[in-house]
Amino acid sequence: MPVYGRLTWCLLAAVLAVLVWSGLWSKDRLTWWLEVTPALIGLVVLVFTRRSFRFTPLLQTLLALHMILLAVGGHYTYAEVPLGHWVAEAFNLGRNHYDRLGHFAQGLVPALITREILIRRGIVRSRGWILFFAICTAMTISAVYELIEWVSAVIYGQNADAFLGGQGDVWDTQKDMACALFGATFGVVMLSRWHDRQLLGDNERPQYQDKQHGCDDRQRR
Repeated sequence: MPVYGRLTWCLLAAVLAVLVWSGLWSKDRLTWWLEVTPALIGLVVLVFTRRSFRFTPLLQTLLALHMILLAVGGHYTYAEVPLGHWVAEAFNLGRNHYDRLGHFAQGLVPALITREILIRRGIVRSRGWILFFAICTAMTISAVYELIEWVSAVIYGQNADAFLGGQGDVWDTQKDMACALFGATFGVVMLSRWHDRQLLGDNERPQYQDKQHGCDDRQRR
């Protein structure tokens, strides 16, 4: 089996194992479903698109880690994840910040997904516009997720507190979206060279073009 294929199956096995563990011994069943449903939907989409569009190893790994992060948060509820408590105690923080890590990933992963689709499909060829659309897509997803949290609070009332994970912070929504913005920006700026190298390995050369001069800006570097 090619290395690429082995990685995919290993990541899938790891995600499924954590999902099973997470669901069987979850602290709150409603919270588990609310937190893990995006990961389950993502798995279904990846299965149905595996033959027509397979993501780079970098993105596959980040997707798996994001799904595991969601599963762990769903198991304990975000405010009770032990890792978050340990960090809070070690750095004398006032709350469990595991949910901030989740929102960072909520920006990082969708931004890179958008970037890879735009490049491989040749939808946008300007480096600047790719960065813009990737960040905007990630922030749109973040905003929609915050709206889902609001609707959940309206429908379930206090039963949705564990899902919301606000921990008494009145600015929780704004901080969550700021974490998503930071994650998206980090992904498209700091990981772009690594991402491009893997796209090159797939023989799908990113053709960034300067709109004014109509040339490949990779040739100028």
